[in-house]
Amino acid sequence: MDAPFGPPLEALPEDFSSVLCVVAHPDDIEYGTAAAVARWTDAGKTVTYFLLTRGEAGIDTMSPGEAGPVREAEERASAAVVGVTEVDFGTHRDGIVEYGLDLRRDIAREIRRRRPDLVVTGDYGDRFVAGMLNQADHRAVGLATVDAVADAGNRWIFPELVDEGFDPWSVKVLAFAGSSRPTHYVDVSDRVAVAVESLEAHTAYNSALPDDFPKPDQLVPMILEMGAKAAQAEGVTHALALDVVNRR
Repeated sequence: MDAPFGPPLEALPEDFSSVLCVVAHPDDIEYGTAAAVARWTDAGKTVTYFLLTRGEAGIDTMSPGEAGPVREAEERASAAVVGVTEVDFGTHRDGIVEYGLDLRRDIAREIRRRRPDLVVTGDYGDRFVAGMLNQADHRAVGLATVDAVADAGNRWIFPELVDEGFDPWSVKVLAFAGSSRPTHYVDVSDRVAVAVESLEAHTAYNSALPDDFPKPDQLVPMILEMGAKAAQAEGVTHALALDVVNRR
């Protein structure tokens, strides 16, 4: 009989040297993925972030013009906690990111510029793990990243990128966080505290959340404990679960 979380997951092979995380908003990476980022940067791997918006529509008590710079600064501080110094932002509008050629081109450009072995993004289905509804920007960015990974390797798609100096680049592995169908896990049992600290760096954003919304030191361990239950690996108490597509 299958276990409650399905068959055990495989450990993600870590024979890569560079990672690009592509998400819609500041704080998207901090709900679990940052724990794996801390593991990778500690191991000497290069990790960079690309956020398509500045999260300017994410704080009800701040106008977008005020919130955008605040949230950008908080994301840079959050990234630094887990060893990431290269954080770039797109110019798409928070809350109304549209899937399309402009979005694909922007992500493909960043892939060609950063030349990562592994690209990590969010799941693009309409539901997260545990049945939670997925937000529109997440769906658009996740799906566009799937296509941009292919676009980045083909010089005849967006040839203007070659004219800009960005030669084609083939990504080896694509992974989705938050999937209800994970295939692999990253053991982050000893990275929980730093992952919590990374989410706590989003001070203005967290302070504007409802009082009954779980605090970082509750939410991050819960997410990673769910990952460990899905992994079903001996000795793993906290894990990032990923749906992995090997493109090699």
